[in-house]
Amino acid sequence: MTRTTPPLPLRSTRRLPPLRLQAAAAAAALLAAAAGAQTAPATSAPAEQVLPPLRAKAAAEPSDKDTLQATETRIGKTRQELRDLPQSVTVVTERLMDERNLDTLKDALRNTAGVSFLAAEGGEEDIRLRGFSLQATGDIFVDGLRDPAFYERDSFNWERLEVLRGSASMLFGRGSTGGAVNQVSKLPRLFQPSEVAVTVGSGGTLRGTLDLNAKTGENAALRVNAMVNVGNQHGVKTDKTGIAPALRWGIGTRDEFLVGLYRLDNDNGIHYGLPWLAGRMLPVDTRSYYGALSDVSSGSATMATLGHVHRFADRSEWRSTLRLGRYERDQRASAVRFAPAAVQPGGVAVTPETFGPDTVLRRSGGAGVHAKIQDLDALTFQSDVDKKFQVGGWRHALQAGVDFTKDAFTGYVAANPASGPLLKPDVTVADNRGSGWVDESLRQVNKNRDFDAEALGLYLQDLVQVAPAWKLLLGARWDRFAGRYRTFSTAAANFGELTAERRRTDALWSQRAGVLWQPTPLSSFHFSYGTSFNTSGDAYQYDALGSNTPPEKSRNFELGAKLDSASGHATLRLALFHATKTNERNRDEESVSPTNYVLSGQRHAAGLEIDVAGRITPAWEVYVSYAWIPDAEVDKASSVLGTTLTGERVGQRPGLTPEHSGTMWTTWRVTPRLRIGGGLNARSSDTPQQSTIRAPGFVTGDLMAEYDAGAVLFKLNVSNVTDKLYADVLYRGHYIPGKPRTVQFTTVARF
Repeated sequence: MTRTTPPLPLRSTRRLPPLRLQAAAAAAALLAAAAGAQTAPATSAPAEQVLPPLRAKAAAEPSDKDTLQATETRIGKTRQELRDLPQSVTVVTERLMDERNLDTLKDALRNTAGVSFLAAEGGEEDIRLRGFSLQATGDIFVDGLRDPAFYERDSFNWERLEVLRGSASMLFGRGSTGGAVNQVSKLPRLFQPSEVAVTVGSGGTLRGTLDLNAKTGENAALRVNAMVNVGNQHGVKTDKTGIAPALRWGIGTRDEFLVGLYRLDNDNGIHYGLPWLAGRMLPVDTRSYYGALSDVSSGSATMATLGHVHRFADRSEWRSTLRLGRYERDQRASAVRFAPAAVQPGGVAVTPETFGPDTVLRRSGGAGVHAKIQDLDALTFQSDVDKKFQVGGWRHALQAGVDFTKDAFTGYVAANPASGPLLKPDVTVADNRGSGWVDESLRQVNKNRDFDAEALGLYLQDLVQVAPAWKLLLGARWDRFAGRYRTFSTAAANFGELTAERRRTDALWSQRAGVLWQPTPLSSFHFSYGTSFNTSGDAYQYDALGSNTPPEKSRNFELGAKLDSASGHATLRLALFHATKTNERNRDEESVSPTNYVLSGQRHAAGLEIDVAGRITPAWEVYVSYAWIPDAEVDKASSVLGTTLTGERVGQRPGLTPEHSGTMWTTWRVTPRLRIGGGLNARSSDTPQQSTIRAPGFVTGDLMAEYDAGAVLFKLNVSNVTDKLYADVLYRGHYIPGKPRTVQFTTVARF
């Protein structure tokens, strides 16, 4: 496929240079320098090379490989004990991901409570946490740095997944009310076994992963993670590969360095969804797929990361990271709808009474093809100082930092060839394993828009121990976000001509405050307040009104507790929260002829969350995550003389905010080598946004058996054991059903 880019207008600015060559050159230079450093003779005294207390700490770096319980997090910019964070964090550890075969971001997030998914028009799974949006391009992070593009993220290089709940703008800048998701990468370690895993299963699944860790020097290690995954899930293919090498040296010493590369390639099919039938799910087999076999979700993510940590004698740290990223996406999908009555059996419209195997479904084609073709170059730099000191008898843990991002986004449109439209043939309900093919390479792909943005953030936060059992947290951050959006004509008469240019710059403050009461080493109670904001350009575009509209604002209150068992091997987390978006973008009766959206909308959500993770007895481990949101409501909405213009009505419960949601997983060691496990995933009934459709609640069950033969481990997983049919991802026009019963067998060789 050739992507045609029109000539830039005279006012165009220089784009970021291609990042693959930059990343490769920078990584090669540092890898060479590191290799030389390992063989060069020592030139300074050992006392200056190594800090013995730090070396001891590094040798015992915590690992999530053997536990469901997490006690530390880096989502707060620096490594902290979870008990010192006055905000809720749910951690999906590597152990849980391995035991439940959680291979994607969506799979992992299903194992945290309060999460739902919107099947957006572009095919993205727009994540909702506590009823508020987590944008796939703005609220997801890799090792604390924004992961700015939409792509099908895979877990092969994750050590854990951290979900921070509540307003997070003081930590990350622009973002949602619901929270943030942080993917924690696997790091080279001085003491880490290697392994190879192969999984075979339903739908022709074959997945292989490699985790190779090698100590390359006294304080250096190399780690390579790789993945290959193929399959055909009843017409929806899976074809992806990934590799992530990383070199770390100076581990545990005064200065530690990291060079990491990451590459993920997807060439998958895409299940865009099924239409609602009179507000209900289609009575079809759970494996039904009606998209075209040529539908594809193709893309890649390429990242190069350079990191440095300087450690001070008092265990303070100065941590800096530079990341270059290149992301490409090419999606061609089918929106499945009922064909007109004229082509249905008997010439009558589809109803629950007339629906049957011969019902005709129509798939988007021609000019209506659902294409998302995008490129993104991103540069991110972040530098944080964590300084510990004591003044006047008060102990301080001061954090200060700066981060800068530069994004260059390009969007394309796919048009039919001059020879005529490429139409996907109709299909009947009985033909439910995918059918039909159009040659998507025949479509003309032209650039039709771009978006350049720069963001700068400065923050300062202090955690002060004001009494033996009391700590106080105060923090503030200033952000500046500037974006320029341009659109171009793709018509033959004026191809490439600039049709619109919109700019906007916003500067905003975010605050965070909390108080911690820790009466014992096993208990911590907190109350916190935080704010967040969303800019108009979060989705790499400005419409005519949004370019004149300031950011939305949100606030979050939370009262919570973290309680450890007497052994310290299990943790209970409790949280009461109240989150409010105070000024959603709307058009209302106060602006009859608006030139901008009016920030007059408001909604809130309040509820209770419970997490339990850890070892109850030497043989019994448990992970539970549950959310109850009884109070969620649209407080204000857009209207003219009391009539709602668009969106949800005042007094309505917001869509994608289920009252109950949760997951449970438990394992029991029957013998020293045999373990069995099982779990549930559940969600109460829910509605898509801007819709009266109600998807029924569901409960699904999973089972696992594992035999550890020493150097080799064997594991059997059965997911959705009852083959439950349920609507997992919701949209007002369609839904994506949950996965059917899946059987997988995994062999792991460790060395």
